[in-house]
Amino acid sequence: MSQSHQSTPPMFSQVDVSAGSSDQALVHCQAEQSELLREVLASQDRTNEILEELVGVMASSQKQRAQELHQWRSANPRLSENCREAAESLSRVQLQYLERITDEICDTAEDMEDGEFMLNEFVDRFGPRLAHLNGVIQVLAQLSSAPMPTTSST
Repeated sequence: MSQSHQSTPPMFSQVDVSAGSSDQALVHCQAEQSELLREVLASQDRTNEILEELVGVMASSQKQRAQELHQWRSANPRLSENCREAAESLSRVQLQYLERITDEICDTAEDMEDGEFMLNEFVDRFGPRLAHLNGVIQVLAQLSSAPMPTTSST
C-alpha cells in the first residue's frame, strides 16, 4: 500500500522565499524599468524636437506664401478686387447649385440607397462640377483683396 501512495505527486512544493534572491531580482527589475523609462523619455524628447522643426518649417512656408500673396495683391490691386467680386458671384452660383443638388438628393434618396447605379449617376453628374467650382472659388478668394468696408451702396 505504501508503494501506491508514493507514486502520486506531492500536493505542495517548495518555494524559495529567501530575502537575498528576491531583492536582487527586484533591484534588477527596477533598474531595467528605469532604463526603459529613460529610453522612452529620450525618444519622446526627439519626437518633440522633430515636431518643433516641422512646425517651424510649416510656419515659415505659410508666412512666405502669405507674403507672396500680399505682394501680388499690392502689385495687382484692380485684378485683386475683380477676383474678390468674382469669388462672391461664384459663391452665389454655388449656393444655387447646392440647392439643386440637395433637391435632387431628396427626390432620389431611396433610389440611391437601393441601387449603386443611381448613386454613381448622381456623383458623376454633380461631383466633378462641384469640385471644380470649389477649386475656382478658393483660388479667387486667395487672390482677392480683403473686402472693403462699405459705407454706402449707391
